[in-house]
Amino acid sequence: MKLKDILEDLKVLEMTADPEKEIGDIAYDSRQVTPGALFVAVTGFAADGHKFIPMAAEKGAAAVLCERKPETDIPYILVENTRKALALASASFFGHPAEKMRFIGITGTNGKTTSTYLLKEILEKTLGAKVGLVGTIQNMIGQEVLETERTTPESYELQKLFREMADKGCTHVVMEVSSHALVLDRVAGIPFEVGLFTNLTQDHLDFHGTMEEYRKAKAMLFRMCRIGVFNLDDPASGPMMAEADCIPMTYARDRSADLRAAEAVLHSDSVEFDACYCGEAVPVRLRIPGGFSVYNALGVLGAAVALGIPLEDAAAALREAKGVKGRVEVVPTPGRDYTVLIDYAHTPDSLENVLTSVKGFCKGRVIGVFGCGGDRDNTKRPIMGEIGARLSDIALVTSDNPRTEDPDKIIDMILAGIPDRSNCVVEPDRRKAIRLAMSMAEKDDIIVLCGKGHETYQILGTVKTHLDEREEVAAALQEQEERK
Repeated sequence: MKLKDILEDLKVLEMTADPEKEIGDIAYDSRQVTPGALFVAVTGFAADGHKFIPMAAEKGAAAVLCERKPETDIPYILVENTRKALALASASFFGHPAEKMRFIGITGTNGKTTSTYLLKEILEKTLGAKVGLVGTIQNMIGQEVLETERTTPESYELQKLFREMADKGCTHVVMEVSSHALVLDRVAGIPFEVGLFTNLTQDHLDFHGTMEEYRKAKAMLFRMCRIGVFNLDDPASGPMMAEADCIPMTYARDRSADLRAAEAVLHSDSVEFDACYCGEAVPVRLRIPGGFSVYNALGVLGAAVALGIPLEDAAAALREAKGVKGRVEVVPTPGRDYTVLIDYAHTPDSLENVLTSVKGFCKGRVIGVFGCGGDRDNTKRPIMGEIGARLSDIALVTSDNPRTEDPDKIIDMILAGIPDRSNCVVEPDRRKAIRLAMSMAEKDDIIVLCGKGHETYQILGTVKTHLDEREEVAAALQEQEERK
């Protein structure tokens, strides 16, 4: 593709590169540069891409897209923001695939993953659509599963994925949109039809600094979409709607809204309520327990209605929807009279939500197993400690991706939030903690393994080691049988 076509949507400040030059690829990592590629010098957290322009030139880059004039003798294109330029240039390079599909972006602290899967099912069942999914657990093209490294990939990989989705017949794309992706322009230029806001609770303050900056990051989506669907029960929705450039639609359980849940009933394996919209009340049943499931259901129903799908059809599709891996997931424990659940709860709000929900239908004791990640926001550690101890009959504090921090010091910070530790047990080794919880469990107890969810690893130092909690539960059961 000619350079001038790649740059068609960019505001170029200065340029020495030949616009007629053929470009074979785009690279933002100098190690990935191939002869004839356009190298984009992105300023990262660990390193400034401008430092690697000489390496890109040595590897045969045809030109460099940069924010500062390169010291190396290489044709360049000067722009104000290379992150945004990377997104727009990548879209052009792959032929603007996003313009061929309808996009729904879901943002918020909790509920994004479950909501993407639920909405994907609604679109498939009501429209017969082939749906692409971009998310934390995995990416999908229809039923084809693609592994993923982070919630929202870098813009080049995103546009490459969109190209594949469009070529394979996808008509819709449902994607989780992280606050990082919004601030770092990974989703710049994507024509979102609908944006959905789930909630805002403490997370990622290591990156954003304050809750207000975190909220502002999430709010960016609603200046990029045509219709915004907002959870009116969340206080952040007010200022978000005030700053939005989209048509607002609201949903709520506790307040008057465009779409409202009435007569909600929480069961041990599901939730039921009436979805009230424009004078009609449609019965809804979702086979995922917990009060937060009412909000997830309302949100995706709102997004479906915003896309023109009749509420009754969307609700019917939701009744057939299954759960999501690592989200209140029941782990098989054959022959045992207690239950083991796995949930991704790794923030104060998500931990409180899942433990409160389980406490609502548990006939025995709630055994909460949880920890906090290392090299991440440490202010939430004592908060999660207080929540875990208060809502668990037995709070088993352990490790959850300690990374380069000392696991014992992370646990000390968690314990600092617990005034009465009489129901607390500490076991830093997560494998041992799971076995300890299972050895404590009695009839009708529910063990809630919090934090890992879909993850099948533990990060110790800078190394990922395999740890699948489903396998650990099965292994613990086998060990118990062998000891008999």
